[in-house]
Amino acid sequence: MTFEALGLNPSIIKALTEAGYTTPTPVQEKAIPAAIGGQDLLVSSQTGSGKTAAFMLPSLHKLADLPQSAPAAGAGNRTPNQERQASRARGERPRFTPAQPKMLVLTPTRELALQVTTATDKYGSYMRRVRVVSILGGMPYPKQMQLLSKNPEILVATPGRLIDHMESGKIDFSQLQILVLDEADRMLDMGFIDDIEKIVAATPATRQTMLFSATLDGVVGNMAKRITNNPLTIQIASSSTRHENIMQRVHFVDDLSHKNRLLDHLLRDTSIDQAVIFTATKRDADTIADRLNIAGFAAAALHGDMHQGARNRTLNSLRRGQVRMLVATDVAARGIDVPGITHVFNYDLPKFAEDYVHRIGRTGRAGRKGVAISLVNHSEGMHVKRIERFTKQSIPVDVVEGYEPKKAAAPRGPRKPNNWRPGDGRSNHGGNNQRFGNREGGGGFGNREGAPREGGFGHREGGGGFGNREGGQREGGYGNRDNRSFGGKPAGNGPRREGGGGGGYKGNGGGFRSDGPRRSYGDR
Repeated sequence: MTFEALGLNPSIIKALTEAGYTTPTPVQEKAIPAAIGGQDLLVSSQTGSGKTAAFMLPSLHKLADLPQSAPAAGAGNRTPNQERQASRARGERPRFTPAQPKMLVLTPTRELALQVTTATDKYGSYMRRVRVVSILGGMPYPKQMQLLSKNPEILVATPGRLIDHMESGKIDFSQLQILVLDEADRMLDMGFIDDIEKIVAATPATRQTMLFSATLDGVVGNMAKRITNNPLTIQIASSSTRHENIMQRVHFVDDLSHKNRLLDHLLRDTSIDQAVIFTATKRDADTIADRLNIAGFAAAALHGDMHQGARNRTLNSLRRGQVRMLVATDVAARGIDVPGITHVFNYDLPKFAEDYVHRIGRTGRAGRKGVAISLVNHSEGMHVKRIERFTKQSIPVDVVEGYEPKKAAAPRGPRKPNNWRPGDGRSNHGGNNQRFGNREGGGGFGNREGAPREGGFGHREGGGGFGNREGGQREGGYGNRDNRSFGGKPAGNGPRREGGGGGGYKGNGGGFRSDGPRRSYGDR
């Protein structure tokens, strides 16, 4: 099937041909005709499957077919911009007119929003009267006000900054026709569910809604039912799809020094065109990027503490090939689409197995080959097992000659049977309990039949307590306590322990003072 067969506008087909798009992907084949027909969509497909084109191409097609609004009557049929200029010339202060977009795309991260904006500009390069702007955190408000004043047809935004402009009256969704939630599961993971509910409530009920997510279960599925109307569900593949075109492997490391030396060796592979190195913290991203630059690599860091302008410059340098090694946190795990990325390195494993899938999805885009390498400490073996269970794929362990780990992972114990329950394997009260000893003689610890338990608390014929209680004095113990009880019986007059006080805290008293009368526990 071709894009022409999908019934797209000729101007869109021309732009796709120039961009090198020849055949639609499976998700595009199913989503585009349904979206052109105006049906709500719930789409689940793997990373790099062409989801952006799946919702943007039919939306551009519908916007291209909209009738052009007639110019306002009077004043020589001036455009809104001409009216504003005329007002300024008369010395009047023109009021800001809220933007009324026809389409809204919500994304979890700034990088993904910029990627969607760039792709839209490419797809609509031959379309007139269709403008797209992105409203993101980290951008100056005056710049965003200038963008909104153009009244764009397509608005791409992150939820937090969009809420700010909505509350200040800068955006009006009364004319909205299409709502897209891209990476909806990620937005919910980041805690945007309340913002999403508020944004959806401000849009017309007649809108068309398209939701794209790695999974359609749980909270995502519940939200999808509330915001869509009789949707068509398209599941091309789940987020745990096997990345057959990405060669994955694990290298075990002994310590941080071993990990850094191995990373330096692996990055000198001549087959690497560009690579992304994922770290767990922003500080590690900056530190590793600085070390790589000192070692002669063209490296840069990318994380959430960077100003949006710096993040944009870093991504542009990566796309132009000026940066070969990008050291990033998970903020970049979704939203980077650079064909030149051939390798992904997990300097630190992600917290969630699903993030691993999105990390390695930065390579092997659009059917290309890729390599994903994880540097794993021996104590992180369980994290690797969790990823393998999620992806339903075994990740082979590799060893580089000269960088072999000297330690070994701790052996795992025998697997428990399926019907195992906590407490299985322990004997009943009448049996021989290995942990608490033989209990035939009464309650307590140790052997209670008259013979001292080996390694236990001593012979306990004389009563309940610690040490040898038969009348002799225990070395370093609490003295002879034959006739002493913790019950209501009077205390005996046995010899007292040196420096102790027969049940007292210090000195030779029975309480917490050293000069008070001796008192037994039975005198209470």
